[in-house]
Formats: sequence, structure tokens, C-alpha cells
Amino acid sequence: MAGVLGVIVSGRTPIEVVPVTETEFTCEIVNADSINHVVVFLTGIQPFPDGLGGSVYIRWPSSNGDDSWHYLGFICNMKPSAIFKVAQLHKSSAQHSGVFGGGMQTYASGSAQIGIMIEPLTSIEGRQAAEGTQVNQHSTLVEFAEKMIRNLVNHTESFSVRLQNPQGGFQDYIPISAFQSWYNSFSRRFEANPYFWRNLNNN
Repeated sequence: MAGVLGVIVSGRTPIEVVPVTETEFTCEIVNADSINHVVVFLTGIQPFPDGLGGSVYIRWPSSNGDDSWHYLGFICNMKPSAIFKVAQLHKSSAQHSGVFGGGMQTYASGSAQIGIMIEPLTSIEGRQAAEGTQVNQHSTLVEFAEKMIRNLVNHTESFSVRLQNPQGGFQDYIPISAFQSWYNSFSRRFEANPYFWRNLNNN
């Protein structure tokens, strides 16, 4: 999977991500103490195999040889790029140790190391990223909420019936069963693929 992954730091040229094993990749970010954001992305050469994604970690060299990483988040075929806020992260304690095998080289002082682990999405989902790194988390949740609500409205509107209002005139009503049928359908699709909502056409 060489050339499949890329890393960009704002204001710099793209950084080559090199394979360490079939499932582990790494790159070095020099002069990393002053960086604010890191973008990790799929280059488009090749997608991840079905059901797999790339969990993204970062670490700075430790004077005591500590092999701990900060978990930033993940990318996958449905989310092929992600922006992570890493400013000041080197001043906090890393929480993840023993993540990668022994082939990960430790870089010189002042540099940071990005590590990417290819693993099942079922293992990645729900993993807690380091506090403050998910600058795009809010926008993702907003997108999910908007698409879910619009899908609900579109579904239930098709069940609406116009009935006479006791106060006069007519009013559109939606039976409760319409909401239940939407919930059953949405839940079933979500269970089969947690990212199906990204492809919803709610126009």
C-alpha cells in the first residue's frame, strides 16, 4: 500500500508516508513543536480494503524512551481525509503504549512522528481521541444530524394525510406508524453500515 497515504502540515509540502509493515505506516514531521494542524488523507491511488480504516497517532521523542502515542482519530473510505489539531499536544501525556510493533523508528528531538495503523473499523469506532484534536468532529456531527432529520422528514411526509381540523379548515397529519417504520429502516441500515448516511440523497 505504498503511496496510499499522505500527510500535510499547513504551509509545508506533502510528507511521504512510508510502510513499516503491511498494516503500519509512519512519517516524520520536522520542526514539529510549532505546528498547529495536521491533515492525514488517502491519496486516491488505492482505497482501504472493505471494513478497514486507518487509525492515526502522533508522538514526540521522549527523553526516558517512553513509547506512548496520542490517538488523533481515523480515516476510512467514507472519510478519506481528516484534520487534527495538534498544537500544544506535545506538552501533554500520551495515553497509548504498545500500539505499534518494534519497527517504528524514533526520530530526533524537535520532530514528531505520525503512525497510522490499518485495522478493522469495528475496532476503531468509539476509540477516544486525545482531547482537543478533533477539529472536524463538530461538523461531522452536524452533517449527520442534518441528514438524519431530513431523511426523517422526507420519509414521514410521504405518509401525511389531510384531514379536517376540529377548529375549522384542514390540517396535514402524520401517523405514528410512519415514525416507527422510519426508525426501523434507519436502524437496520445503520447497523449494516454506520456510514451509510453519508450517501443519503435527501433532495
